[in-house]
Amino acid sequence: MYVAVKGGETAIRNAHKLLADRRRGDRSVPALRLDQIVEQLALGVDRVMSEGSLYDRELAALAIVQARGDMIEAIFLVRAYRTTLPRFGYTRAIDTGTMLVERRVSATYKDLPGGQLLGPTFDYTHRLLDPELAADGDVAEPEQRAGEAEAMPRVSAILAREGLIEPDGDMPGDHVPGDITREPLEFPMARDIRLQALSRGDEGFLLALGYSTQRGYARNHPFVGEVRIGEVELELDVPELPFAVPLGSIRVTECQMVNQFKGSAKAPPQFTRGYGLVFGQSERKAMAMALCDRALRASELGEDVIAAAQDEEFVISHSDNVQATGFVEHLKLPHYVDFQAELDLVRRIRTEHDARENAGKDEEKRQAAE
Repeated sequence: MYVAVKGGETAIRNAHKLLADRRRGDRSVPALRLDQIVEQLALGVDRVMSEGSLYDRELAALAIVQARGDMIEAIFLVRAYRTTLPRFGYTRAIDTGTMLVERRVSATYKDLPGGQLLGPTFDYTHRLLDPELAADGDVAEPEQRAGEAEAMPRVSAILAREGLIEPDGDMPGDHVPGDITREPLEFPMARDIRLQALSRGDEGFLLALGYSTQRGYARNHPFVGEVRIGEVELELDVPELPFAVPLGSIRVTECQMVNQFKGSAKAPPQFTRGYGLVFGQSERKAMAMALCDRALRASELGEDVIAAAQDEEFVISHSDNVQATGFVEHLKLPHYVDFQAELDLVRRIRTEHDARENAGKDEEKRQAAE
């Protein structure tokens, strides 16, 4: 079946050379540097890191260059590289409550302790192309002011004080979080496993599913309790030391979605949660993830599963863009034997069909002659 591929090694080498040439482009144009991509295409870098499950900006930028800007190909490259890395352990769960916040907005309360911070956002731009960017003009420095650090409690904590939202819940002491990069997926899955899959799921797919829940296909009415973007510190427990060792900080985006809930036999009427957390600045992905997380909790909360976004196996099995790409693009590989078998079958069926058609016409002519 793959003889033709092996026989075309020269053609494949030439295709690689042509790919490298197209990747480089016009030699009179300066080549892209990784630091340019990291600094000026930061949101693309963040997506590759998040869906590639590897927090390394330079590697993500390298993958984007190698993939010629194809984000899914870049994610594939990062995941492949990730499998070559040693694993030394697991950090402690990050505490986003102590985040050094760069952006924080809420659609539920206008006035929040700590205030709302717009941060760097497209939300209030006019979505008009700016020709001045093509001229590479000077960019004004951002406004800065001195200010005292103020606590920024989560919106969920404010609602929890009145008992109006489901509690966070305690992780069982003997529970070991799963790792979808090392263990095969099994359904039904625990929520921590599901959140891992959603976090590295395709942004476009999750966005479409989240949109479907807003259009009535999961009977959820969501509010953005809070979206926050900022730096959080990573800490690692070392057996030989009595304290956690700080490893550095990473930027993450967190979204807590607040949803209506009429209550059930086991729970009173209250708000429920949907949760999203991703690497870098990607609030659209975090929000879509939170919408899907809440929809996928339907069975847990005693709700009817009536929409695609509530079907765990459907959502998780189709959210991974690397798996989806592999399965779709494998159709380009030679399937000569399979196709010849199908071709012979169709020819045989067509011959039988034509014979019946001709026999029927002959019978009609005979009857007409009589």
